[in-house]
Amino acid sequence: MFVSLRRFSTLTTAAITAAALATSAFALDTVKFMVPGPTGGGYDQTARILGKALIEATVAKAVTFENKGGAGGTLGLAQFANSTKGDPNALLIVGAVMVGAVVQNKPQITLEKVTPIARLFSEYNVIAVRNASTHKTLDDLLVEFKANPSNVKWGGGSKGSVDHIGVAELAGKLNIPIDKVNYIAFGGGGEAVAATLGGHITAITGDYAELSKYIESGQFRVLAVGSPTRIAGVDAPTLKEQGLDMTIGNWRGVYGAANLTPAQRQEVTDAVLAATNTQVWKENLQANAWSPSFISGDDFAKFVDDEHSRLRDMLVKVGLL
Repeated sequence: MFVSLRRFSTLTTAAITAAALATSAFALDTVKFMVPGPTGGGYDQTARILGKALIEATVAKAVTFENKGGAGGTLGLAQFANSTKGDPNALLIVGAVMVGAVVQNKPQITLEKVTPIARLFSEYNVIAVRNASTHKTLDDLLVEFKANPSNVKWGGGSKGSVDHIGVAELAGKLNIPIDKVNYIAFGGGGEAVAATLGGHITAITGDYAELSKYIESGQFRVLAVGSPTRIAGVDAPTLKEQGLDMTIGNWRGVYGAANLTPAQRQEVTDAVLAATNTQVWKENLQANAWSPSFISGDDFAKFVDDEHSRLRDMLVKVGLL
């Protein structure tokens, strides 16, 4: 009897110790990312880097990723909202593209059904052509665009995306009718890149992070950047420098599951904040030309509400809504 009691005591102590260590070491267990776009796209890249940062910050035990693209990200949003209720280990990557898709498509499930956590960073588009293109400067491209608008094939993200709105706004600055713009929407960055490299697209627009390896390898030539000021490490002038008073920009953020308690929401927010202070996160901000712009909680929720209004106005203005 004495041996049995001692064995029971040892096992119980070991179990309690293991549980205590797990609780103290990890704020979250296995974090399940819903990526509302294809592998290799902007949402996917954000999720995988944030996942690495959560591990480095020792606030998550492990991470997994599920990609569910379509309808500007709202299909992934719907699946996430329906399947993760109350789960503090579930995270959804979001951005301006998804907000624009919600405004355009009016899906049954919107961002109001899930829990706002934080905006992570802002990013800006580039306008690029393949290296073999005859367009050496933005002016070369815009001369043809003004003379024969439909001859210039623009490639980018889904209809109503930041890419699409940016091209439409550019056309407006040049007094080109919106119905003359030949914009080809792609479900993922990889498809748009392939079409551009193959000569099927005249110019591609997208965030620098998605296109950086093709730019750095010399396959793409950047004609302009959509940032307010030049992007460090990108040898190209801004649109503003070239006489176009506009920017083309996006942002990335993260939402949690529906029905989180206030304590769970705070725990998730603290874990994400800790991840943004890691070395791996900071290195990737610099490598991808991302501008840190962290806001969380109710401030982030208000920002997203304002984005709904801003993008709705923009879509109406450029004739997409």
